[in-house]
Amino acid sequence: MKILILGAGRVGESVAEALASEKNDITVVDSDVQRLGELQARLDLRTVAGNGIQPSVLRDAGIEDTDMLIACAPLDETNLVACKVAHDVFGVPTTIARVRSDEFGDGSPLLDKAGFAVDRVICPEASVTRYIGKLIEYPSALQVLEFARGLVSLVAVRAVTEGPMVRRPLAEIPALVPEAEMRIVAIYRSNKALARLDGTTQVEPGDEVFVLAATAHLPRVLGALGKLGEPTRRVMIAGGGKVGLRLARQLQRDHVIKIVEPSRARCEYLAAQLPAEVLVLQGDATDEALLGGENVQDMD
Repeated sequence: MKILILGAGRVGESVAEALASEKNDITVVDSDVQRLGELQARLDLRTVAGNGIQPSVLRDAGIEDTDMLIACAPLDETNLVACKVAHDVFGVPTTIARVRSDEFGDGSPLLDKAGFAVDRVICPEASVTRYIGKLIEYPSALQVLEFARGLVSLVAVRAVTEGPMVRRPLAEIPALVPEAEMRIVAIYRSNKALARLDGTTQVEPGDEVFVLAATAHLPRVLGALGKLGEPTRRVMIAGGGKVGLRLARQLQRDHVIKIVEPSRARCEYLAAQLPAEVLVLQGDATDEALLGGENVQDMD
């Protein structure tokens, strides 16, 4: 597949590394000549220096027969315009844009073919906040990864002695937890994956167990292997950057939130963006006295 990547920053570099390893025909466009040179020295790809929203630069990069444009420049505006130009001027079949703004998510009419013509939106900050949100929702889980638009999840949990499935053969799982269909896909014991899983394999206390199940059944799965844990209600967020602000917005309805942020100007911005129930504190999140004064020991 011929893929054009706009932006050679951290996200663009990561995308290029992943796709170049799959033997795709990759071209990266960026205005930073030095960064392009460093990228080309490490990876099997082509680079073009220039402004990626200009048709002439895109034409030099070979966009006329490109299968996919991935726009991951630092600015949302650049990525949206690049996708629009790629679709309307050059007829690129698939466009993907990195967009930080909450107002341009997948499904927004602004992104359809009559709008900015973006087929998919990627936002690393949103991915991080969703991941943290799942760990807050399921406090006994070590990892939670969603698939199939959230219908299915892969969850990792530390097995404890009290779990109904612990020290029982895997063949008995359907009888032990009949109300939740699941499949144990991996078991790590003493930091090493068991080479083989079959019906006679037993889950031992302390094992890290990876289970694939319907997301709606996760509470039952977690309860069958470990302690379900008390719901998380009180959360302190260290840092009020893009991820901290997104996370506070995501949790504000059902949680008591405190944000600790060192920058006064950023604190004022956070206070203006978030409801009054969210407490914004100016200070250093490593300050023991500050954390003690804000009762960090009472946080979940």
